[in-house]
Amino acid sequence: MEIAVLAYDGVFDSGLSAVLDVFDAANAMRTELPTPPPAWRLSTVGFRRRVRTGAGHQVATEPAATAARADLLLVPALAQRQPEALIDHVAGPASASVRRLVTETRGRGTPIASACTGTFLLAESGVLDGRRATTSWWLAPLFRQRYPAVTLDETRMVSVSDGVTTAGAAFGHVDLALAIVRTSSPAVADLVARYLVVDERPSQSAYTIPSALAQSDPLVAAFERWARLHLDGPIGVGDAARALGVSERTLQRTVRRTLGTSPVRFVQDLRVEQASHLLRTTGLPLETIARKVGYEHANTLRVLLRERTGSTAGALRGH
Repeated sequence: MEIAVLAYDGVFDSGLSAVLDVFDAANAMRTELPTPPPAWRLSTVGFRRRVRTGAGHQVATEPAATAARADLLLVPALAQRQPEALIDHVAGPASASVRRLVTETRGRGTPIASACTGTFLLAESGVLDGRRATTSWWLAPLFRQRYPAVTLDETRMVSVSDGVTTAGAAFGHVDLALAIVRTSSPAVADLVARYLVVDERPSQSAYTIPSALAQSDPLVAAFERWARLHLDGPIGVGDAARALGVSERTLQRTVRRTLGTSPVRFVQDLRVEQASHLLRTTGLPLETIARKVGYEHANTLRVLLRERTGSTAGALRGH
């Protein structure tokens, strides 16, 4: 497989290096198998001979035109943490060459991959329209608002849809590269993961901070504050809507539009977050913690913790 890794001004240093390191490790370890898979041949391409990364380092590149012969174009993230500046960059003239390369590459039917803020470059180019995708969990409300034609599932770490592979937050670049290696050789991917001490993490849910997502909309933020005050008892969407001075339909629609989920599920996320905190920081029995977050039976919480975090109550407690 020939992979063109795009380096452009402002590229996220760790994203670029993580991708290169994973494939370098895969090529080194493939020979440990009785029947080694073909090597992965990587080239770092760009629009100038040298580009400056987000941290100010210089990276030498081959001409971006050479990506035309690659089997996969991989676009690492942009080193930008401010939502407004991110949109200005991906939609503006600074990224026009990147958008054009992405559009032309996908137009030829060549697969494309990206992670974190790089998924905004793909979405801005239109190649994610009508497809499923993931991105960094904390940017999900912004992504969902700007790109309604994309079916976003920010809980996933890696999503594959019709020739386009996307991955979640910054160090999701490692998961992205391993997923690509896995398509050719699951055995090599497992070897690399073990040597690099990378745990399997199919979901971003365990890392999500519900309150950070809620701040994307004033009504959702108010609902989050109200819900936290009533977390130890039954929470009705109608009661919440009346307390906030809006209709139940308005609350349902606003939460869905902003977070891509229902108010009930968002309240469950808040309860899981609080229960996880209590498990890590107190010695309270699970039954007591369950009641503090609104569940009569500990088993209900136990099931929800495993579903949302991928961990047991004991693991979250550290034993």
